[in-house]
Amino acid sequence: MDKQPEEVAGMFDEVAKHYDRTNDILSAGNAILWRYATVRAIAPEAGERILDIAAGTGTSSVALTKTGARVVAVDFSAGMIAEGRRKHPEIEFIEANAEKLPFGDDEFDAVTISFGLRNVNNPKAALSEMYRVLKPGGRLVICEFSRPPRAILRAGYLGYLKYVMPTVAGVASSNPVAYSYLAESIKEWPEQGELSQWIRASGFTRVAYRNLTAGIVALHRGRKPVDASVLASVAKRKSAATRPIKVQPTTEAS
Repeated sequence: MDKQPEEVAGMFDEVAKHYDRTNDILSAGNAILWRYATVRAIAPEAGERILDIAAGTGTSSVALTKTGARVVAVDFSAGMIAEGRRKHPEIEFIEANAEKLPFGDDEFDAVTISFGLRNVNNPKAALSEMYRVLKPGGRLVICEFSRPPRAILRAGYLGYLKYVMPTVAGVASSNPVAYSYLAESIKEWPEQGELSQWIRASGFTRVAYRNLTAGIVALHRGRKPVDASVLASVAKRKSAATRPIKVQPTTEAS
């Protein structure tokens, strides 16, 4: 699926005003349960600095502040940011792309993204950025639509995405086309095991996931290593992976 950042951000700009209400309807109320599970997995503590990526209107960010953590909410949609600032002026909102986060290295105690990694043009680059801005020992929590492992549930879920979601979105949303994109992005998203591999490849350790709502959603977790030698090894591997390959010029035999 072609995910041009400007086009995807534009779609979210158009649905920002009624985004939370539509999500609650389309998830049949499960969005609240998924948010609760995500907050528990993050386990925010007073004084911690937490980065909430793809924060939308800030509903997830507010939930993280209840224990006294300081939350920075990031989204690439100007419309979402504007709606978030209107609803939650106490939260710091920053418009930014997850692939190029405007923060220094080792700044945050935890980084989280809920239902947003699918919308990033290069999810692996975004994971590397999350790793970069986390402090050593920092926590990563990703809540994302996934793939029910049982075939009968998977078939029913795909049927919901194809037939039910467009009908409900047509009634509840100001831009039903945006939710057609949502359904397609879910169907094309990798299953739980593959996403776990991406997270490990980004340098995270203690990578694990658990299914929510029979695997419709999965909660992924990881940690940035603390050990200096492990951090150095990850940095060396990433440097080697991004280093341009030198091509030796060939000489023609005379």
